[in-house]
Amino acid sequence: MRKTLTKLTAAAFAVTLALPVHAQEEMDLDSVVATVNGSDITLGHMLAIRATLPEQYQQLGDEVLWNGILDQIVQQSVLAQDEKAEESKLVTLSLDNERRSLMAATAIKQVADEAVTDEAVQAAYDANYADAEQGQEFNASHILVETEEEAQSLVEELNGGADFAELAKEHSTGPSGPNGGELGWFGPGMMVEPFEKAVEQLEAGEISEPVETQFGWHVVKLNETRSKSAPALDEVRDEIEQTLQQEAVKNYIDEKVAAADVTRKDSADVDTSVLSQVELLEE
Repeated sequence: MRKTLTKLTAAAFAVTLALPVHAQEEMDLDSVVATVNGSDITLGHMLAIRATLPEQYQQLGDEVLWNGILDQIVQQSVLAQDEKAEESKLVTLSLDNERRSLMAATAIKQVADEAVTDEAVQAAYDANYADAEQGQEFNASHILVETEEEAQSLVEELNGGADFAELAKEHSTGPSGPNGGELGWFGPGMMVEPFEKAVEQLEAGEISEPVETQFGWHVVKLNETRSKSAPALDEVRDEIEQTLQQEAVKNYIDEKVAAADVTRKDSADVDTSVLSQVELLEE
């Protein structure tokens, strides 16, 4: 019995292999994927919607998207052909605005893409990082207390030879206290302004007068300084490319607008409240 079933299974498998495989149609933008009352829907229509889908929908499988997008277009086509649908002023003007926006976007994209070359990125990196002064970084320690009197008393002890780290461990209310007040390395903009200004005025090994911030009163010791090193190109490539694109697009728009023959009404010459009369679109 088992041998018979095995032979039948093998035979069925052989027949399955012998069946012709349905060849899938090769398609292009003009390939018709549906027809609604004689109006064609093409692959191009579907791709145009796919390209504008939010990111979360872009992750869906092609089969899911195919059915969803095609369902949407079919429904819209049926409704667009309905007797209740009419091409109002709002529709006509919206189409004008959409076409203008899309055409402008294609120009902007081309300008932005052309702005990013290996040569341009390297030149921007050299100018802004490799060959530019990156400023100073500071290594400092501090003791944080509640009152100016406490801070002044600590300054006097330190000037008398007391150990800064020991005083920080004993008196500082800041989180760095147990670590002797050490803050490690930091650059401009990383500390609150009064603290940063105090550090910038110190020489290595020098102790500040009491400094007030919103956190309390600080006694600051500058341990050492160093020149800030430039980041690696790959670390700032995205930032450079974005800057290059923004500058190129702005310059291109400014140039084109300046060269264009433009006439426009100034807001002072019109009653701008007309902009609120959206009911005009319904006429």
